[in-house]
Parts: sequence; C-alpha cells; structure tokens
Amino acid sequence: MSKKQLYTIEFPVRCSPTILWSFLSSPTGLQEWFADKVDEWEGILSFTWGSDAADKAKVLDEEEEHFIRYQWLHNPKEEYFEFRISQTEISNQTVLVISDFAEKGEIKDATQLWEYQIKELLHRLGS
Repeated sequence: MSKKQLYTIEFPVRCSPTILWSFLSSPTGLQEWFADKVDEWEGILSFTWGSDAADKAKVLDEEEEHFIRYQWLHNPKEEYFEFRISQTEISNQTVLVISDFAEKGEIKDATQLWEYQIKELLHRLGS
C-alpha cells in the first residue's frame, strides 16, 4: 500500500469567517453540508452517510475562526483533514482552504468529492 499524500484545495466563500466557522466546527453545521447526520459524544464526532455505519473522527487542533483539524479514527495518526479560513489581503475575501490526504492516483477523485461537498456548503451559506 502506497503512502498517502497531503494535498490542498482552495475555495472562495462569500460570507464572514464567523458564519463559515459555525459550518466547519459544530455537529449542527457539519450536518448541513458534510454528512447526513453528525453527532458528538465525549469529543468524538460520528459522521453518517445514508444507511452506512458511522465514521468517527476527533478534533486534533483548532483555533477559533481560523482552522480546525480532524482525524478519522481509522486512519494513521499522521493523516488528517483540515479546514482553514483565510482572507485575501487586497479584497479581504474569505477563502476556505482544505487539506486532506489521498493516494497519489486518487487525488483527482478526492478533489472532485470535496468540490461537490463545498458546492453544497456554498448553497447552504447562500454564497
């Protein structure tokens, strides 16, 4: 099995970092766009899609309204996915930067999945 690689993708978002943060860091916000159902129990988030068994993740690190890093419990400790909120210097536009891991040959498919998810997020944000 080959080692997964870190990749990043960026999406401009037309909303304040505060509003975006609530969609990235809370079970209620994540349930709006990321998974069909999100529950939290003792620091562990359970993500459910359709009738599949829940995937569990924990928050590794966060800085409110700046970034939050999650780790799937079934993945190696060095792998994570992260949502980072930044703003452009000139236009002060909000940008969502996603970092994730995938096999080299699967980065394109993983990126397309994120693009689909972010399209749903932007719809929920009215952006």
